Amino acid sequence: RAVRFAAPIASRFVSPALTKKCAGIAGTALFAMAVSGGSSPARAAASAAAALDFSVLKQQDSVTSSKIIDMLAKDPKFKEISAKATKAILKRDEEDGEKLQQGIDLAIKKGVIPADVKVEPVCKVYVTGKTAEQVSEEIINGLGKAAEEGCIMTLQGLSGTGKGTTVAMLKKKLPKATTWSNGNIFRCLTLLAATYAEKNKCSLQDAITPELLASYCKMLEFGKFNGKFDVKISGLGYELFVSDVCNTVLKGPKVGKNIPTVAGVTQGEVIGFVQNALNIMTKDGVNVLLEGREQTLNYIRTPHRFELVLDDVNIIGQRRAAQRIGAQALKELETEQTIFEKFTGGPSASKVSKKITEVLEKMAKE
Repeated sequence: RAVRFAAPIASRFVSPALTKKCAGIAGTALFAMAVSGGSSPARAAASAAAALDFSVLKQQDSVTSSKIIDMLAKDPKFKEISAKATKAILKRDEEDGEKLQQGIDLAIKKGVIPADVKVEPVCKVYVTGKTAEQVSEEIINGLGKAAEEGCIMTLQGLSGTGKGTTVAMLKKKLPKATTWSNGNIFRCLTLLAATYAEKNKCSLQDAITPELLASYCKMLEFGKFNGKFDVKISGLGYELFVSDVCNTVLKGPKVGKNIPTVAGVTQGEVIGFVQNALNIMTKDGVNVLLEGREQTLNYIRTPHRFELVLDDVNIIGQRRAAQRIGAQALKELETEQTIFEKFTGGPSASKVSKKITEVLEKMAKE
């Protein structure tokens, strides 16, 4: 195949006789290698090509990561990098979980959310050795007919288990599917609190009392506006739609510098707002996909709950390391591509394999 593909290109630059002669020599050599089984380097190159070529590297998805893990799994440097990544991710998850729980406990103390909730059964989906497509199909089968009518689906799991990738796949596959993020609601409340503090010449702490937070929530309305679902901000001089200002006003310095403080005390308020918004969307036949942490998802009422689980948590670090290596290898290979490679589908599989090894060596020294 390589000879048949390269010959037409070569014929543009050399004489027909020379092209034919070169093709014959190359073809004989390739045939001899095939019959003999090839030398060790040839077999290694063939194995690399079967495992990870440039087209797979360009995908930068779960398939790419799996191929890189398969290639480097026994490498001591890869094991070390992966172990460090796993440790860091689990530590961050634990710290984030503690902060979230503090917010939940505060909301309970304020009486915004109940102390005890009955959480519907969670379906565990084991993702080891599966692609995002296979995982998403398993979840779709679990949803059954609910996906035809519109439902709320929650997806939890440790960082690195593939929640974001799975949700993106589900959004493509399910009818009228949309994702939901609490981020903009926290930003709306922060904007209102910071504005109240400015207008009343008081501190931000004085602007986030339970009574004032309750009043800010009344200034937010979720519904269909201008033919689409949106959040409307009405109060303290604002008449805005979140879709219009999510990348401007809500990402400005007034919000950015104050959101950590406000978010820490508004977990309960946001949960209440979100549940109402989700119910409105599902009544319209929308499939709403929420991925997040167990602490907050427990307060969202739905029978369609899933958790991504890995048989071995060390795979989390392997995936993260593979993602970093794959991204850097692709960046360097695209920069270094020759004109011939650009016209022939990119660098060879052996070159991809070599570059991945080089990137691993660099990361091991970091």
